[in-house]
Amino acid sequence: MIRVLLADDEHLIRAALAQMLDLEEDIEVVGQAATGSEAVDSARELRPDVAVLDLQMPGLDGIAAAARIAEVLPGCGCLIVTSHGRPGLLRRALSTGVRGFLPKTTSASTLAAAVRAVAAGGRYVDPDLAAEAMAIGDSPLTPRETAVLEAAADGAPVEEIARRTHLAGGTVRNYLSSAAAKLSAANRHEAVNRAQRMGWI
Repeated sequence: MIRVLLADDEHLIRAALAQMLDLEEDIEVVGQAATGSEAVDSARELRPDVAVLDLQMPGLDGIAAAARIAEVLPGCGCLIVTSHGRPGLLRRALSTGVRGFLPKTTSASTLAAAVRAVAAGGRYVDPDLAAEAMAIGDSPLTPRETAVLEAAADGAPVEEIARRTHLAGGTVRNYLSSAAAKLSAANRHEAVNRAQRMGWI
């Protein structure tokens, strides 16, 4: 029997996933969590074979929760199910050890197949997302440019971005200009939007 932990901050979606998986003879949902932190705690306590995680949750997102679960329970495979299936997010997830990545539009049979593949030590990635990620390639941004763009995502002024990133204002402006140029964006707001669409921030 494959023991599964579900984590999603939307109760209806979590309940629907649980019902779908419980219909499978070889899969048992042993726990549910509403946040990334709860998922990590539940994984430590329940020791599931697979954790099915929503990407966007309060506190720890699905990728961060997967990384923590890998630390506390290395034998548990993590599978992200998300409505935000951007190529950059897929690449980030796979680089942190996530073994499955599916859109929430996937069928019940595909989700069950993904759970089985991950439980067996394999990977299961939505083929359309995988193809798109390969076509787009890696982010052209450096880690510093990425951090500065993330800090600029809510429209904060340069002084606030500098405070958040522990950089000088002039340095922040340089990183923002460099990131905008790499993304062929007219300004930092457009650069943020493009980076978010690609899943690079």
